[in-house]
Amino acid sequence: MSGYILAIDQGTTSSRAIVFDDRQQIAGTGQKEFPQHFPKSGWVEHELEDIWESVVETCRAAIADAGIAASDIAAIGITNQRETVALWDRATGDPVHRAIVWQDRRTADFCDSLKAEGHEAEFTAKTGLLLDPYFSGTKIAWLLDNVEGLRARAEAGEIAFGTIDTFLIWRLTGGESHVTDATNAARTLIFNIDDEDWDDGLLDILRIPRAVLPDVLDCAADFGTAKAVILGADIPVCGVAGDQQAATIGQACFEPGMFKSTYGTGCFALLNTGRDRVESKNRMLTTIAYRLGGETTYALEGSIFMAGASVQWLRDGLGIIETAAESGEMAAKADPEQDVYLVPAFVGLGAPHWDANARGAMFGLTRGTGPNEIAKATLEAVCYQTRDLLEAMHDDWDTPGHTSTTLRVDGGMVASDWTMQCLADILDAPVDRPVVLETTALGAAWLAGSHVGVWPDREEFSKSWALESQFTPKMGEEERARKYAGWKDAVERTLSRV
Repeated sequence: MSGYILAIDQGTTSSRAIVFDDRQQIAGTGQKEFPQHFPKSGWVEHELEDIWESVVETCRAAIADAGIAASDIAAIGITNQRETVALWDRATGDPVHRAIVWQDRRTADFCDSLKAEGHEAEFTAKTGLLLDPYFSGTKIAWLLDNVEGLRARAEAGEIAFGTIDTFLIWRLTGGESHVTDATNAARTLIFNIDDEDWDDGLLDILRIPRAVLPDVLDCAADFGTAKAVILGADIPVCGVAGDQQAATIGQACFEPGMFKSTYGTGCFALLNTGRDRVESKNRMLTTIAYRLGGETTYALEGSIFMAGASVQWLRDGLGIIETAAESGEMAAKADPEQDVYLVPAFVGLGAPHWDANARGAMFGLTRGTGPNEIAKATLEAVCYQTRDLLEAMHDDWDTPGHTSTTLRVDGGMVASDWTMQCLADILDAPVDRPVVLETTALGAAWLAGSHVGVWPDREEFSKSWALESQFTPKMGEEERARKYAGWKDAVERTLSRV
């Protein structure tokens, strides 16, 4: 059997496919953006057919780019935007509504009512999550309540729910597999991470019938077989993990105490806590890092909703850059005497604030503020938010022997040397950028490749992780403290007063 693995990385703004060879090197790639839909303020949707078409197209492109046949691929790994909700007709496979994206805030009032009824403690105890519109559960409930006739059809077993991995597997296997993995299930707000099963009590609160739910498997497992009519050969799907968990695996953060942060559309920092299911005092999330061989490893996670998406705003909203790379170049030219702060609460604030009603704001503007200063403030905001997350995690899990603060980073934004140096300065900690930046796809590929026996085991894979650059702090402590205090003041001014 060949060592080629096809990784599908289905993200918020684009779909990518990468073929890795038996040395875990990239052999071929494909990528395609797809439209975002914003029907109302705070609402974010995707057409599921756009996602599907982009995945098929990029897979075929990656295989062609690698110069191999589909039959040369040993297995497929899938990683995906996690909390995004898809519902479709079991008989036809047709979507019954656009996907509601993880960024969507339409269920904020519903979450508030559930909190007022005293339900949040139960949800957090069972799922490790908070009652926030970010997660899948209230999105499912909204669809069942707002699409005519959908609830009755769901209760009759005619409707299937899935996160995007589940939808893709359903389509790839011709409707033969309705499955997900433990990491995606753990983000739905209805999966008990202790019992590792869908929770009947939470399903009752949200009025979600069990009949719509997929089976939950390990991250490396037999998820089904992609049909030859789609990609050119029958190929087993053997690895699945939500994007942030896949990045954790791709960064080889297998030991308790290891950190990774992924800078894509949003920013997500994960701290591996091993077998310890840590309850956060700082509104961090307790989640499943991965489940392998029936053994669950837990993590603390902090989520920033706007990272790369803020840079897209500079490009598409303000029109002050044409490419993302220009943002770092402009930041380097900014006036160092200006302290401009952007709080990018365009879709609310994530951890540790979890304020769905906060909206973006900019502070410290002067007559001399221009595009360079705004670009700098946008990139600095990502760094400040990362510090917010890591400080909260350290406070939650102060286990002796796990004090290292070296951060392994990945995602599109980490290509910017300026941003990574800023991150090291604000954190006062080293930042490690790996040789392979496609760590999310690499993690999914490793799950599939190791499962079918053509890639190395966990220990050998960890040894293969390679450092490209390490950024170390250069900023003085006084300046760091002053700048971070200004950030915290800006956030305080932005929080809603609800």
